[in-house]
Amino acid sequence: MAENPSLELILVGQAPVLEEILSRQSGVDRARLRVEHASEIIAMDERPAQALRNKPDSSMRQALELVRQGQAQACVSAGNTGALMALARYVLKTLPGIDRPAMVTGIPTQAGRTLLLDLGANVDCSAEHLYQFAVMGAVAAEVQGTIRPRIALLNVGTEDIKGNQQVKLAASLLQQADELNYCGFIEGDGLYRGEADVVVCDGFVGNILLKSSEGLVTMLSARIASLFKESLGSRLVGSLAMPLLRRLQDELAPAQHNGASFLGLQGIVVKSHGGADEEAFKVAIARAVVEVRENLPQRLHSRLGNLLL
Repeated sequence: MAENPSLELILVGQAPVLEEILSRQSGVDRARLRVEHASEIIAMDERPAQALRNKPDSSMRQALELVRQGQAQACVSAGNTGALMALARYVLKTLPGIDRPAMVTGIPTQAGRTLLLDLGANVDCSAEHLYQFAVMGAVAAEVQGTIRPRIALLNVGTEDIKGNQQVKLAASLLQQADELNYCGFIEGDGLYRGEADVVVCDGFVGNILLKSSEGLVTMLSARIASLFKESLGSRLVGSLAMPLLRRLQDELAPAQHNGASFLGLQGIVVKSHGGADEEAFKVAIARAVVEVRENLPQRLHSRLGNLLL
């Protein structure tokens, strides 16, 4: 909160537990923080339909209701992703013309950052859904300052004959959209080279790619640190290279890119990684703050009409 003097937080959950935790913290500005009681908790392995039907007083549901009522401008949650998506669709509704919201985040590349969606909210997608994701991703990239963002479909090859039926049909739809800068299929290595500004895939593929990327960064960091400890010579080299390696590690660390936005809702929802620590969760909150300042849902709504089928 110190980094953003205008930020006010509402903690939603079991009030006695939250108050007890807050009492152990020093320097909490209670003038900018309030606690809202919710008696129920949605477990990480709970089915979304069950959470939607049977837990009207869950902390997740009540947080989204605060956004719907205008008492909060955004919801940030590290809880059950499927339940958050189902509840967000039910409570906040989707923007006109959007069938399903999509999770999106920026992936570090050689050229900067590329928006990747969907990251797991929609495991099974039709060609029309992929097209809608492309439209929303393009508008989100424009909001971030990219002029005519390059859009690509993640595929097993760049040739037109490659891919499943949904991807091929989505490519056909995008090729007919003159207002979109569609540049064709892209493979995983092309994504990391920064060959597109927006990369679209279904949530099954996107989630695996994201989690694999996070695991790869963690593994490489650990292996490099281990190699520099193997001998006196490697320790000397490591002492010289470590500042640059730490800088690279900080830039690529999953915590620095925590927080995936739910595009397509009539409200702002950011999903934090379930294992996020304090610093990572701050990054997710900061993402929500930016979307509030940019009025992302309204800007999406104003641009979608001319682009959707």
